[in-house]
Amino acid sequence: MCASCSYFSRQIGFTLIELLIGVAIIGILAAIALPAYDSYITKSRIRAAQVDLVALSMVIEASYQRSMAYPAGEFKSTEAVKGKFGAWQPSEKSFTYSVVSSGSTYKATAIGTASSGKAKGCTMSIDNEGERGSSKCPYGGGDWQ
Repeated sequence: MCASCSYFSRQIGFTLIELLIGVAIIGILAAIALPAYDSYITKSRIRAAQVDLVALSMVIEASYQRSMAYPAGEFKSTEAVKGKFGAWQPSEKSFTYSVVSSGSTYKATAIGTASSGKAKGCTMSIDNEGERGSSKCPYGGGDWQ
């Protein structure tokens, strides 16, 4: 054994305490970051659904300009709405879109599904007069109203 070698110069690797401290720091950072990330995702889903509703409203208004009447009917699923208004494609898949329309009025609605996380049950709507409404939306549904 070398007389000039000290205990500290021969130490290789990490001690158990150092590893536990590192794991604890990572755990604390994850506990702070994950809820913030979840709220960011929820807000972005709500905002995307709002944009989809405005785009749908524009497609319905363009249809009105061609025939001077809104297409009458109830389109209760996203697929039915896409089938009737082919120029519209939603970017947000975690909301279900529907349109109820008569010859002179319409109301387009987006409802959060189970895959939308905290936005489940969030309901937003827009009508032919541009009136917007929302209910059960976390974070107030943004500035939708």
